[in-house]
Amino acid sequence: MATLGDIGVSAGINLLSALIFLLAFAILRLQPFNDRVYFSKWYLKGLRSSPTRSGAFIGRFVNLDFRSYLRFLNWMPEALKMPEPELIDHAGLDSAVYLRIYLLGLKIFVPIALLAWAVLVPVNFTNHTLELAKLKNVTSSDIDKLSISNIPLHSQRFWTHIVMAYAFTFWTLYVLLKEYEKVASMRLQFLASEKRRPDQFTVLVRNVPPDPDESVSELVEHFFLVNHPDHYLTHQVVYDANKLAKMVKKKKSLQNWLDYYQLKYDRNQSQRPIMKTGFLGLTGDKVDAIDHHISEIDKISKEIAAERERVEKDPSSIMPAAFVSFKTRWGSAVCAQTQQSRDPTLWLTEWAPEPRDVYWQNLAIPYVSLAVRRLIMSVTFFFLTFFFMIPIAFVQSLATIEGIEKAAPFLRPIIEKKFIKSVIQGFLPGIALKLFLIFLPAILMIMAKFEGFTSLSALERRAATKYYIFNIVNVFFGSIITGSAFEQLNYFIKQSANDIPKMIGVAIPMKATFFVTYIMVDGWAGIAAEILMLKPLIIYHLKNFFLVKTEKDREEAMDPGSIGFNTGEPQIQFYFLLGLVYATVTPALLPFILIFFGFAFLVYRHQIINVYNQEYESGAAFWPAVHFRVIIALLISQVVMIGLLSTKQAAQSTPFLLVLPIITIWFHLFCKGRYEPAFVRYPLQEAMMKDTLERAKEPRFNLKSYLQYAYVHPVFRSCDDDDDDDGGEYIYRKLETESVLVPTKRQSRKNTPVPSKVSGASNPSLLEEVVKEQEH
Repeated sequence: MATLGDIGVSAGINLLSALIFLLAFAILRLQPFNDRVYFSKWYLKGLRSSPTRSGAFIGRFVNLDFRSYLRFLNWMPEALKMPEPELIDHAGLDSAVYLRIYLLGLKIFVPIALLAWAVLVPVNFTNHTLELAKLKNVTSSDIDKLSISNIPLHSQRFWTHIVMAYAFTFWTLYVLLKEYEKVASMRLQFLASEKRRPDQFTVLVRNVPPDPDESVSELVEHFFLVNHPDHYLTHQVVYDANKLAKMVKKKKSLQNWLDYYQLKYDRNQSQRPIMKTGFLGLTGDKVDAIDHHISEIDKISKEIAAERERVEKDPSSIMPAAFVSFKTRWGSAVCAQTQQSRDPTLWLTEWAPEPRDVYWQNLAIPYVSLAVRRLIMSVTFFFLTFFFMIPIAFVQSLATIEGIEKAAPFLRPIIEKKFIKSVIQGFLPGIALKLFLIFLPAILMIMAKFEGFTSLSALERRAATKYYIFNIVNVFFGSIITGSAFEQLNYFIKQSANDIPKMIGVAIPMKATFFVTYIMVDGWAGIAAEILMLKPLIIYHLKNFFLVKTEKDREEAMDPGSIGFNTGEPQIQFYFLLGLVYATVTPALLPFILIFFGFAFLVYRHQIINVYNQEYESGAAFWPAVHFRVIIALLISQVVMIGLLSTKQAAQSTPFLLVLPIITIWFHLFCKGRYEPAFVRYPLQEAMMKDTLERAKEPRFNLKSYLQYAYVHPVFRSCDDDDDDDGGEYIYRKLETESVLVPTKRQSRKNTPVPSKVSGASNPSLLEEVVKEQEH
């Protein structure tokens, strides 16, 4: 059990680590040769030029202005200067709203922390339960005297905690309501003021039924000409080009190695570079590296051409899905939000992701297999979550004095020293858990990709959901169980069944010391390490030294990254959970959480303004999930409080807490009905207003040419860019013919009662054909 001294040592270590990271960042960001790493966002926008191009030779690499080092902390006020509307224009609504999650934490926990320290801490501390009881079998520390553990059974002081639980709940709900209202308004305003984008006019159609007489392209065209005759514009079928994409990626890798060896030879022409052709270049025959890669590139180029031709001509490579574009936003909104056929499992429509948000690999997955894939991943995630608790318990058991002494008795003389003991108890458990979870986000993202989501934003939201569930089960409940219940197992066995609930009531708040150390490791030093960007810095300079030959190469060497919603948002939500659970149990935890929210907001605002380049823009579609997870954290805190008071034999006061979960669930249902539609549907009124305004401003805009190639698979563009012949143009010519009306080949008119006409002829509407049928 960590004492206040151990926590002080942990705080000192983490503060020192954070300070070192911040000082290193402040110095490195001032050096001209690091400018592209720490200001990559401005380079990608074309608003910043490299300082290494001009000036003295040494000054191109090292900042010689010593006055700038005296202002090494000026990045902090600079990060706060940009107003939110300008931030939205600069980085997008997703980034701006993501920052509001940190502000939400500050808005909730600053008043809660002040109230808890003013009311609950004195109420808890002025008791002497832990001292008088002298619990020999249950360890406790000074910090526990500030918690609910220090209040005796049957005490009337529990009414204070109940009143505070109501106050904290109502304040949290009030802030959530205001924030949901604000973000929903920001989203609608953003969509209304946003410039023209292909996804505003396009829907993704899946599960197109097979037809023996027509191709998928012809079938899609005829269906939408009949059912959306006044609004259908064009479409693009979905190709299974995954194999071709892998070939193109392999060719790009070979080209990079060829550039590397060519640059190496240009620097020293006395000797041609040699390589081995075996595994990782360690085995096999020695060959000329340049000639070998030229030969391999020629070979893969021929394979790419053959595979491209196969994809374009083989009907089995065309998936029963398509991107369908409409003449107006109103038309696409109607299509995306309505049922298209009598059979609800066919012609399924949804809003198309923006082109850069599309995860092309999953578009080739048959729709019928998605349910099976998601069932498999649900079962897999269940076992991953619950079996992961075993190694977590093992690692945390070793990350204690008793665990280390049991595993390595010869280390006892060393770890019993006061400072070493403080480091182990105050620092090691948090860092052990952090390191053990380092590969989890990658595993969860692989699982999300296997489930078949078709956009990067959906993949990240899915992975974030799994990560949040994992944190609740393993990091929160798992740490409480393995860290408290297992430690007291011997005591449980010796006590009667009636005493076990009392032990749980004491053990849960005692785990606050572990979470304090975890917050300092993850939320202090971890956030400071984020701004240093050590990994992107090293990779950039390695690429810059070995591969960069042109300005384009230098831009590609930059790796600005993004906010990483799949990892960052679950991390934030875990702090919401800790803060709400321990606000009434152990208020001493709250200052550590406030430092996290304030420091993280500052760091990530700087990163979003200067570094991160968001891969997509979803219009803050993730906010309902953010809101729901805070509600879940609030419900958990209420249930935990009810359980704690029941162990304290506060039978008269405990029932008053039962109202809180009911109020919280009602509030969530109200917000879901009132504000969530703004994030899942597009109002037809808004669509019509935007269409009307756009037609008035640009009456002659050629929308078809704008949308024609918006959803062409990127691999075809890569082929076109890389090849000297006109092979890549074939797909574009093919696409043009697909969007031209063709006569129907279908013998039956079950699905398409009206045949389309050849391009250039008049196209009768469905109403005119019905009138003709009645006349005959």
